[in-house]
Amino acid sequence: MRVIAIDGPAASGKSSTAGLVARRLGWAHLDSGALYRALTLAALDSLGEERREQGKGWPAQRILAVAEELPVRLVLVDQTFRPEVAGVDVEDEIRSERVTARVSEVAAIPAVREWVNDRQRRAVANHPAGVVVDGRDIGTVVFPEAPLKVFLTASPEARARRRLSQRGDRLDGERLARESQALAARDLVDTNRPVAPLRPVEDAVLLDTTQLSLDEQAARVVALARERLPG
Repeated sequence: MRVIAIDGPAASGKSSTAGLVARRLGWAHLDSGALYRALTLAALDSLGEERREQGKGWPAQRILAVAEELPVRLVLVDQTFRPEVAGVDVEDEIRSERVTARVSEVAAIPAVREWVNDRQRRAVANHPAGVVVDGRDIGTVVFPEAPLKVFLTASPEARARRRLSQRGDRLDGERLARESQALAARDLVDTNRPVAPLRPVEDAVLLDTTQLSLDEQAARVVALARERLPG
């Protein structure tokens, strides 16, 4: 299997690193988080803020029904799997704050995770070359047999700075503190959820990116790939 699994917490540099690694290897890139975000966007637009009686969010069957009807799917564009909702590229819309605020809730639903994992496996199986896949359970659940698994980490401050820079926000002490708190809350949810919690597997290569540039991060992973996946 020609798959590189890159996992790590929010704003650790997973998607940027995975995308650059894929380009340097001539492989495709699949960001699993984008598909979860596309499902969340579809649910927000189609179901609104409708709640179950228990007040715990949308039923899984409603979300997946919407995903099939619209549909929500992955489309390969220039060696990148991009999410589409009802035939429309939603790469920009899925990064909105309203999607970010709800994606953890949707991603924690077991049936949703099964649906997303199935779509990822299909995408990789149908690709003629290799695929770099990033997320939070790629090495543990989706592709445990991947020959190369990398788990990225970074300090809370570095991750907060990256997230603010991605959004084009001003880097001041108050914003950094708020973003660090938001990332810590996301980490708590991801590492303690009962289904596919965020954690490195034993055979994963741990890579702390706090002091590394994007180019350096990618170079480390590419070197590992060429060592373990020659040709």
